[in-house]
Amino acid sequence: MTHMHVAGSVHADVAAASPQWLSVPTDVNALDPALWSSTVRRRPDGALEVGGIDVRTLVDEVGTPVYVIDEQDFRQRARAFRSAFAGWDVYYAGKAFLTRTIAGWVHEEGLFLDVCTEGELRVALEGGFDPARIGMHGNNKSRRELEMALRSRVGRIIVDSLDEIDRIEELCRRHEVRARVMVRVTPGVEAHTHEYIATAHEDQKFGFSITNGAAMVAMVRCHASPVIDLLGIHSHIGSQIFDTGGFEVAARRTMKLLSQFQQATGIVLSELDLGGGFGIAYTSQDSPSSPEDLATDLRDIVETEARAHQMPAPHVSLEPGRAIVGPAGMAVYEVGTVKPVDLDGGAQRVYVSVDGGMSDNIRPALYGAEYSATLANRTSAEVGALCRVVGKHCEGGDILVRDEYLPADIHPGDLIAVPASGAYSRSMASNYNHVPRPPVVAVDQAQWTTLLRRETLDDLVGLDQGQVVGTIPQ
Repeated sequence: MTHMHVAGSVHADVAAASPQWLSVPTDVNALDPALWSSTVRRRPDGALEVGGIDVRTLVDEVGTPVYVIDEQDFRQRARAFRSAFAGWDVYYAGKAFLTRTIAGWVHEEGLFLDVCTEGELRVALEGGFDPARIGMHGNNKSRRELEMALRSRVGRIIVDSLDEIDRIEELCRRHEVRARVMVRVTPGVEAHTHEYIATAHEDQKFGFSITNGAAMVAMVRCHASPVIDLLGIHSHIGSQIFDTGGFEVAARRTMKLLSQFQQATGIVLSELDLGGGFGIAYTSQDSPSSPEDLATDLRDIVETEARAHQMPAPHVSLEPGRAIVGPAGMAVYEVGTVKPVDLDGGAQRVYVSVDGGMSDNIRPALYGAEYSATLANRTSAEVGALCRVVGKHCEGGDILVRDEYLPADIHPGDLIAVPASGAYSRSMASNYNHVPRPPVVAVDQAQWTTLLRRETLDDLVGLDQGQVVGTIPQ
């Protein structure tokens, strides 16, 4: 990977024109099935098809950029997690991507749902989701958010600070309700992922430390409260994780904490949440585990730790988000400019600029996330050229796909599809440079529906409270 430098790309440690894992394809038109949703294929005329719909037809209807969610693929992945982890609770992590329709799919497939803010909770409730099957996350929940969660009777609130416990008690007394909570703990695990998405080491904002005793203090505090029902503890070690080694360490430390709590209070807490963060394939270098393999490993880990502490195995819950919606989504862009750039040593890279960018997918700029891409509107007989797919924003780091081989004859007007774009792309989108956010459509059985409409310039300027003193040419 090419690492960005705080002083700019000229100072970055560029070791080679392309990463070692990326090889020149024998067929630049081929699709790696590990990267795409289950209904994606190339039509006989070369265009991509998803959910039985030609992407060119879809683009003619809704324009570009556009996010496309394969409903069949989403449901299949949700069902696979529910089946593999039968007897445990699977919470879909709504922060990955959530709309009323998505909430409906999650409910219909028998999953629970995690939300992190008042906005996500509102979408879930308006989507008809049973509040008893909702968990409320967040390290800085406001009184308003907690009040909404309590009055909605959500199934659990994951508490993250002593201040929050105080707020919950105050609101419970005011509204004469009880709160069902889990204490989020920091198990001190260094997950093998980017610093910004690793969440179980000590020096970060989430959770109560097990090491310094803060977790036990919070648990006892909740247990002693007359208006709080303590269910258990919650742990989340990070995101985009490919093996269960980190979960094994987290389970060992959290189960030990449950045992210590039992020894101190005589109370057996029955629930343990191991979080989510299961990785997906963004490029050919990624090898994610299947839900079945994850389930086998995690069940063995929990049962082993329960035996070691001579305690009953807790009721476990997990929180996949990216692993369900990520592979189910693709982004489609239109090429605007194509610019070959000479590199050191006689190499060349082609900069392919599209009509989106870091405003609709900040992940590559934020923490160097890698993606793949393919020509979507046709096939090509040309060889692959080393390309970098970039956006239209006023930043040198406005990169969508850092390294990819695309046909050498790629030109303005072509369509590019980026797989594995369903999670943390549209949900993290912004209006940088006053660019409206793209729509999201769902496809299934040759039909498409709008999940989120395209923002317009009227939407954006409608927020501007300054006086209009000029006119726009008609």
